[in-house]
Amino acid sequence: MTHLALLLLLALLGGCAGFAPQPGPGAEPAGSYRPLTLPFIAMGDTQEHLATGYPMHDNDSAVDAYVEVAQRPPEQTLFGRRLLEWALLGHPDMPFLHLGDVMDLSCRVEAERLSKIFRAAPQQGAILPGNHDGLMFGIYAYSLLAANLDPDARKWNKACRRGAAPDDDRHKTDNEAFSKRDFIALYLSEHSQTRLAKQGLQPPPKQGRHTVSWRNPDPQAFLSAIESELLDGIGYADSFLAQRLRLPRAPGATRDTIIIGLDTNQAGPLVSTWDTIMGRSPGSMGHIHPDQIRAVEKWVDEAGERGDIVVFAGHHNWRSLGLPSRVFLRAVMQHLDHPLVYLSAHTHRGFWAVHRALDRRPLLELNVSSLSDWPIAYRRISFAYDEAARRLQVRGELMPRGDKPTETYVDLLAAWEKEACAASGVSIEEMRAEDAALVRLQRESRGSLLEWLVESLAPVCETCDIPLYRHAQAYQDELLEVILEVDADLGREAHQLHTLTLPTWCWRQDFTVCVKALLSERADTLAGQVELFRRKAALVALFNDHLDDLTSQRARAYMTCRAVQAAKADFDATPEDSNNDRGEEKRRAEQFFRIDASVGMD
Repeated sequence: MTHLALLLLLALLGGCAGFAPQPGPGAEPAGSYRPLTLPFIAMGDTQEHLATGYPMHDNDSAVDAYVEVAQRPPEQTLFGRRLLEWALLGHPDMPFLHLGDVMDLSCRVEAERLSKIFRAAPQQGAILPGNHDGLMFGIYAYSLLAANLDPDARKWNKACRRGAAPDDDRHKTDNEAFSKRDFIALYLSEHSQTRLAKQGLQPPPKQGRHTVSWRNPDPQAFLSAIESELLDGIGYADSFLAQRLRLPRAPGATRDTIIIGLDTNQAGPLVSTWDTIMGRSPGSMGHIHPDQIRAVEKWVDEAGERGDIVVFAGHHNWRSLGLPSRVFLRAVMQHLDHPLVYLSAHTHRGFWAVHRALDRRPLLELNVSSLSDWPIAYRRISFAYDEAARRLQVRGELMPRGDKPTETYVDLLAAWEKEACAASGVSIEEMRAEDAALVRLQRESRGSLLEWLVESLAPVCETCDIPLYRHAQAYQDELLEVILEVDADLGREAHQLHTLTLPTWCWRQDFTVCVKALLSERADTLAGQVELFRRKAALVALFNDHLDDLTSQRARAYMTCRAVQAAKADFDATPEDSNNDRGEEKRRAEQFFRIDASVGMD
């Protein structure tokens, strides 16, 4: 039985837990707050997804019929990363904090696509590791070094082979899957190629255990320190990347505000095995080991001695951290003599919460929603302090912001439409209809969960994978339909797709002719299914790469709008009991639309 099949069976047998809102902050008391920081933007869960590798049972469309985020609308796969780009370019004078899950399957191609966006960002920023940043689908820490003995590791690497074409040697290596060590190494290398290289930050070696303990000599720098441990072998998931961030001071502020950016994803093999036995997806629980706690403890003590305000941040929301991790963090927080705040992502929901367990002091949490599932949003955050009352205020404006503060999902969609859709030059009604139709098509083409379980548990046979490839082809077809709509909506001068060098089997035809011919082909045998899938995947991969080169404001606005509209259409088509508590009334119950809250010492 596959790991995912076990998890799904446990979920099916266990049923769904009821929703109970977390305790949240109460009405704001009167106070005299002095600004501590200028604003920064915070976002999470971009989850860039590679959809053109070898098909996997773990990502089959049948799973999406039960686990709604197993396969997102095709617009998200092609355009989703532009939501992140839109947020970054829209606030060029504010540093950013990405709270993790920039990738989905955790493939090298996914990392490369997101790296282009981060390199082009006009501001300083930091990324915290999420469970999808180095584990396959954010779930398992398969040993890539032992791939010859581990069929799951081989499956991960094959699923990351962009295009999956037999003659694509560039993307058919044994190094396409992207481990936790790979993620940290790339992140440090990218920063070392900026001005931080002059500050002593060096790229880590490609292999071997490596420790990083770096401090930025620039006292005004946003990224002010890094503590990291990179591990090879089966233990790579225990690697960690901790970061100290200094927020820009507000005019007149007399103290610094420091964010301790934690790596909540030290998910080694023992952690993963135990979580599986307990019927949980291992990546759903966050873990911080004592080695990382010791590394950040000195930052906390130094800040306390200087009288700085310290805010904690991590990918996993507070309740999704394992009990030992919460105990460790609460012990470190006791070193501070000011109110406590924690910033998080992971849930794809967004909320404010107050936690009182494990310590007498309350902990205020702001969870920032996601950029991959509705409600798609991010936050503009700043801090202020009331010295007399000893209360720390968090202002977390919901972004994008329309003509008025966002109080409903209608307001949130209207804000995206005004900011992005209106700048695309394409009718909003037309795009809305296109996305609704594609979402409906994608959902109708999904297989059944029972069929999926039978396939995944059945002995290996030649015909067993035919339904898997049939479902995978249906998704490639939907991706190609989006490309045809790009042609019709934007026009050739804007998209330049006709300038691409197409595969030889397109016979030098216009790309639209080649796509339509490919969509009309059928295959009955497994060999025919595999060959047809590979051609479709190769073409989708070529088009998807080209989309990254479209930099006009109109093209960016169009792709951003399509991703938002598709996410909303998919959400609207999802039954309330299957949307992971993302319904508007449940979000209102956890104060998603609130824009500020404060916390005191008791």
